[in-house]
Amino acid sequence: MGAGKTAWERLAEHLRETQIIDSINRTLYWDQNTRMPAGGAPWRGEQLTLLARQLHQRQSSADYAALVAEARADWQHARRLEQLSELEEQERGRNLELLEQDLRRQQRQDPELVAALATAKAEGYDCWQQARASNDFPLFAPALRCLIGLRQEQSRQLDEPRGCWETLAQPFEPDLRLDRLLELFAPLRQRLPELLDQVQAAPSTRGVDWDLSADQQHRLCDQLLKEWGRDPAITCVATSPHPFSITLGPRDFRLTTRVVTGQPLSCFLATAHEWGHSLYEQGLPPASHQWFAWPLGQATSMAVHESQSLFWENRVARSEAFAQRWWQRFAAEGSPLDSATMLWRAMNPIVPGPNRVESDELSYGLHIMIRTDLELALLEQGLPVEDLPREWNRRYGELLGVTPADDAQGCLQDVHWSEGLFGYFPSYLLGHLVSAQLSEAMTADIGPPEQHVASGDVRPLLAWLRDKVHSVGRALNAEDLVAEVSGHPLSSQPFLTYLEAKLIQLRAAG
Repeated sequence: MGAGKTAWERLAEHLRETQIIDSINRTLYWDQNTRMPAGGAPWRGEQLTLLARQLHQRQSSADYAALVAEARADWQHARRLEQLSELEEQERGRNLELLEQDLRRQQRQDPELVAALATAKAEGYDCWQQARASNDFPLFAPALRCLIGLRQEQSRQLDEPRGCWETLAQPFEPDLRLDRLLELFAPLRQRLPELLDQVQAAPSTRGVDWDLSADQQHRLCDQLLKEWGRDPAITCVATSPHPFSITLGPRDFRLTTRVVTGQPLSCFLATAHEWGHSLYEQGLPPASHQWFAWPLGQATSMAVHESQSLFWENRVARSEAFAQRWWQRFAAEGSPLDSATMLWRAMNPIVPGPNRVESDELSYGLHIMIRTDLELALLEQGLPVEDLPREWNRRYGELLGVTPADDAQGCLQDVHWSEGLFGYFPSYLLGHLVSAQLSEAMTADIGPPEQHVASGDVRPLLAWLRDKVHSVGRALNAEDLVAEVSGHPLSSQPFLTYLEAKLIQLRAAG
């Protein structure tokens, strides 16, 4: 720390160094998911454990706590002397509030628990990959049992006035309450199965079975990213077992996708989805090193993050207007689709299946509610890990009317639990609700998104999102952001309205 610098400047330096270490941590995660050979897993676990210890020490030490307290005192002194602009006062105050909140959480956690979690996550991910490849849930069960126990202990140490699951959900969805989540999900739990029954009762026209090679799919994805403004100087695309997006630095944005045999649109839609995440990261409050370090410059929540990826995947790439502009490109790569309607219907099959990532917009929410219910059962209601496959299959039969062929297509399909990410899944469905409500507000301001897609210029959509959503960062939580932009509290109704209208259009298209 330099002599003569203010507490705020010294805090900025500390936070920047912490972010550099954390970005190394994330770079190792990127490598683990994309290029690392399986044999590197044990050593990678040791690397990640060491970094977790260092990060926890930096974020919980007495010296760091004193620095945050000194910065708080300086901020209060500057306020009294009116030395800060109104904006500076608000931003510094919010940053301090978020830093103090995280400091309390870090200080309550035993360093040994932090290290054990890092090790368990690395081992869990490696074990999950093996178990999924061999369809062997018992191989993964001990790792999952360990992660559940560690997360339960983490909840006990954090000692917040919340249940275990709700406590673990806070890093993903700040201020989320379980009762509020269940309130938002209740209309969906009732209405989505009804809509699904209507779709299944209606006559359906079987689409053409077709596929594209990996090279053909990647060429289409490259065209999509170019049209949507990808800058190769700051972005990188790779493949991984599970698509994801990650930010490694102020000008280093990565995403992955995957090709699924027999599903020629999977890679394309996954790319659209993950690029939506990346666009959000690229649009957060000025991505300089300072903002990259301060909490205010981070994503509002994972629900808002998912709302952005779902907007580009569903409102744009799955729209009829998009199909009108793109079907000939698919035909040029060898698809048998000879009209925009054929591509649009192929993009929007309403066919319940066991896989969340490949599911349609209608049944997707049911996938998420099943996972949320199972997380609560595992963490708070005593569901034994060995009973998870049976319980998973039972719930899928009841809610979706399908039964996975095996555990690889069932309870082993998602990566999240192998990394101890309990409390994350609801953000996906909340993201649908946020996306729908923001889209209504966007339509009121600049016209329907499909109108801009039809013109071939999506820049007005991105500009609106940059202004109304991306620039907010963590100044607000998700529900407050939605209320501010739309003028209404978050609700499931806009999403249901959108879904019902789309189903009518699809039925009319035959």
